Amino acid sequence: MADAGKKKLWKEDGTWTSALCKFIISVLFLAGITALIVWLVYRPQKPKFRVVSAAVYQLNATSPPFISATMQFTVVTRNPNKRISFLYDHLSVFVSYRNQVITPPTMLPPLFHETKSTVALSPVVGGSTVPVSADVGNGLLMDEAYGVVGLRLVLTGKLRYKAGAIKTGRYGIHVKCDLFVGLKKGFVGQLPLLGSPSCNVDV
Repeated sequence: MADAGKKKLWKEDGTWTSALCKFIISVLFLAGITALIVWLVYRPQKPKFRVVSAAVYQLNATSPPFISATMQFTVVTRNPNKRISFLYDHLSVFVSYRNQVITPPTMLPPLFHETKSTVALSPVVGGSTVPVSADVGNGLLMDEAYGVVGLRLVLTGKLRYKAGAIKTGRYGIHVKCDLFVGLKKGFVGQLPLLGSPSCNVDV
């Protein structure tokens, strides 16, 4: 009798466990279908970035192994989506030269980016010395003598998508803008952008 009771209890427990598993699978399946439908309806596109102006207020590479720079860039970002807004936070920006950072990261305020809209950011970066290799310091002096300097403006942070009352989790965003500027040693002020600076956006 005891064995029969145990078998009955095991059978009931097994049935309950099987039903729970089926319920969880059904919920996950429905959630997946819902997510697919939402994606098909909204089809979110990544934001687009481009640099439209650059200025240098200080650039000193004559005290190796340190470099000091103060620059300002105007970056235009476009939200191409009709139904999805962007929420940015933890945004920071810095400048690199020959794959070495030449300005410390500058924090930017949170940004809400409406649908089908364009926002301009004009951060001032730098202001303190940064250690660099001798190759970077010498390369910058040579490029200034030539009159063309290649820089990379980098923005990093977190991005959320918003559709109506629905907000997604935070995704990392990494924007790299490569640009060539006309710059001679000792020049201060607005810099001519050479070509069309391109920005690569990873989300």
